[in-house]
Amino acid sequence: MQETDNVTGGATPAFVCCVSILELGEGCTENDTKQSIRRPARSKVPYCNDWASDHSMHVAEKGEGQAVLLLHGFPELWYSWRHQMAGLAARGYRAIAPDLRGYGDTSAPSAAASYTVFHIVGDLIALLDALAVPQVYLVGHDWGAQIAWNLCMFRPDRVKALVNLSVPFMPRNPAGKPTQHLRSFYGDDFYVCRFQEPGAIEAEFARIGTRKLLRVALCNRNAGPLLISEVDFEAEVALPSWLSEEDIDYFASKLDKSGFTGPVNYYRCLDLNWELGAPWSGVQIQVPVKFIIGDQDMTYYFPGIKEYIHGGGFKRDVPMLEEAVVMEGVAHFINQEKAPEITDHICDFIRRF
Repeated sequence: MQETDNVTGGATPAFVCCVSILELGEGCTENDTKQSIRRPARSKVPYCNDWASDHSMHVAEKGEGQAVLLLHGFPELWYSWRHQMAGLAARGYRAIAPDLRGYGDTSAPSAAASYTVFHIVGDLIALLDALAVPQVYLVGHDWGAQIAWNLCMFRPDRVKALVNLSVPFMPRNPAGKPTQHLRSFYGDDFYVCRFQEPGAIEAEFARIGTRKLLRVALCNRNAGPLLISEVDFEAEVALPSWLSEEDIDYFASKLDKSGFTGPVNYYRCLDLNWELGAPWSGVQIQVPVKFIIGDQDMTYYFPGIKEYIHGGGFKRDVPMLEEAVVMEGVAHFINQEKAPEITDHICDFIRRF
């Protein structure tokens, strides 16, 4: 089989998964083929699909109809979209939410260079091919939003419309690498900078413990820069109404299994993405877009972000941007904190296309 580049569709030395599909019936096992997809019975995960070539991907799926692909962020899983999946399915859509590369039950290569946006977008195009979905409505949050912007940039032919949460499109800055700019703004203790040294932050997270880390991260409402040494991981954190102990347990059980090297490797690829992305400098996002952010989200307070969103730069780079919504009193994990409202926003927008 000729291996293809799932980002561009051209024949290249493969650096992303190439997938052919065998629909497994009763009596078939995963050993019947290295490249397969299966649909076991309903469980807590509405459906679980595993496709494998160089690696396997775990996918939650619910409903029938036009496909909506939901991309999670850090430190999350497909489970972040549990409320939207139910809401979308109830309104006649097919909700598809993978654990992205490095997370949960999806394979987690150890090398940081295996987590470029080209790899992750390639995974998603291969997934859509595996599921025989030619086009999707796309929804992303946090790192999932960043991947969604890149998917729209590389393969706009596969996207009907995009709803992105928390992270606006950030065009490539030719003046220097992302980590250099972040260090100049915030110093070496800024979380993205602390994530760069292989193994260091993983050891720190292991010392803290996954459940404690998740409680602090998901419940954070400090809109200032996240400096690791200033976070009190020993503080007692009361869970808000939108997050239960069972939710924390599920996230922790899967992240304990996969570890944090994969998730943190996305940050370790920031500079490599910048280098590889040079040919796309100045490229606009050419799909219909709705953007939503909370006014207590620390991303909203990154240098220049408010001005970019509201001052015309965002619309210049994303000319089909139809709405930029700022939700009052809402922090970063917006799709969990305001689940019904976000589901409404998604459905109200995508039904136009």
